[in-house]
Amino acid sequence: METVNSKTRLSGIVAAIVCACLALTLTACGASGTSASASSASSAAPSSASSSASSNELPNPSGGTAPEKSDITTNETLANSVDGEHAIEASGTTDSYSNVAVEKTGDSNSGDEADFYGDNATVFATDGATLDLTQIVLESDGTHANGVFSYGEGTTVNISDSVIETSGNCSGGLMTTGGGTMNAKNLRILTSGNSSAAIRSDRGGGTVNVDGGVYATSGTGSPVIYSTADITVNNAYLESTASQGVVVEGKNSVTLIDSDLVADNNTKNSDKSAYYQAVMIYQSMSGDAATGEASFTMDGGSLTNANGDVFFVNNTIATIALDNANIVNNGDGVFLRAAAAGWGSEGSNCGQVTLKASNQTIDGDMIVDDVSNLNLYLADSSTFEGAINSDGAAGDVYVELTGGSKWVLTGDSYVKSLTCDADSIDLNGHTLYVDGQAYTAGAASTGTAIEHVVTSSGSHGGTPPDGFGGGSSSGGPSSGGTPPDKPSGSSSSSSKSAS
Repeated sequence: METVNSKTRLSGIVAAIVCACLALTLTACGASGTSASASSASSAAPSSASSSASSNELPNPSGGTAPEKSDITTNETLANSVDGEHAIEASGTTDSYSNVAVEKTGDSNSGDEADFYGDNATVFATDGATLDLTQIVLESDGTHANGVFSYGEGTTVNISDSVIETSGNCSGGLMTTGGGTMNAKNLRILTSGNSSAAIRSDRGGGTVNVDGGVYATSGTGSPVIYSTADITVNNAYLESTASQGVVVEGKNSVTLIDSDLVADNNTKNSDKSAYYQAVMIYQSMSGDAATGEASFTMDGGSLTNANGDVFFVNNTIATIALDNANIVNNGDGVFLRAAAAGWGSEGSNCGQVTLKASNQTIDGDMIVDDVSNLNLYLADSSTFEGAINSDGAAGDVYVELTGGSKWVLTGDSYVKSLTCDADSIDLNGHTLYVDGQAYTAGAASTGTAIEHVVTSSGSHGGTPPDGFGGGSSSGGPSSGGTPPDKPSGSSSSSSKSAS
């Protein structure tokens, strides 16, 4: 690595991330990258990084102040072009950097090393380090060249008021694995490569807290958030232009608070599902995430879906909690689909969903296939305008309406059990069948929720869709969740200069 007094802009960095919708099918992130030779950063007079056109097209959230590159003055450049190395590394130390440009080229020759253990990350913290970053401009252009990476229990990265751009495949913006912690505030992150989530985790998970900022992706298989961790995002703007907006895998969570999510999933990166969706909750059984209940929570804010379904749940138990979120479905799909797909074992790879709505408006149908089930709770004056399984009885569904909530049917609907007050349901000219019997308009009802059962559908293993999760299925127990210690001899050498 070289430390110089100026920065050289990397070739190939994204210039129009919002408009670029990639149509190619990517290979899994576990594939080897192409080796790149080392190069030096050029010398020139110090200057501020320039703003990209794509940055200018992205709005800030309400009250947000996410910086443009032109807002940050950089006094030095930390650059590395050697395969597998880092521009900044903190190992068991407490370090801080501010007002620096950080550049990375070069690739990782091992997908697992990069995705699980931080090989080739631009900025890397490990072994219980505490790394503080403020007002940095980070650009990476390489395969498996993640932006800022926190690995391992006790490791904490704090980053604020910074810009991160990655252009290579399998190169997320923020990456957390092995139980690490990532605290991010007021960032602008743009990724354009395939399998390059802006906020990303992988095997072993951890804790990610994001406050404010703008986060956008344009690559295939690149949701804004890919979670195998506990990820909370507050007051941020999130946008994907080719992939899902959010993916939660296994026993992990995403919580959005007063944030705006825009998702246009329009490019397939796998043949395991025929549907597009804004939010996908599933279990790949690759070993990257423990089996158990997943969760997705929206408290305020908005979700705008441009294509397909809003929510899709497959091969896992999931709780979706919505409280006063503005959800707009501009796609041609349904509000919720719980169904089998290409992950898990046929016959037991169901979606088992608890959907809790409070002060919430839901507009759109719900489909629950014959191996899946749904418990729908509408509370605190929530309204649901739509149909459930309008084509006929399939998976078991329980609906409960309390606190003045209403269900207005838009088609014939089929449920297993129902709890409601006498004035809770407006049939609107349609028929509601409860356990095969037509519901009588104006009747109160008392029913029983569906029991969710953990299955062993993934005992045969499997892989995530190409690019999801980032790694191969090797390197950990089949139950997932905890990576082994970082192998000795892993490539992680790099000199550093704290400021």
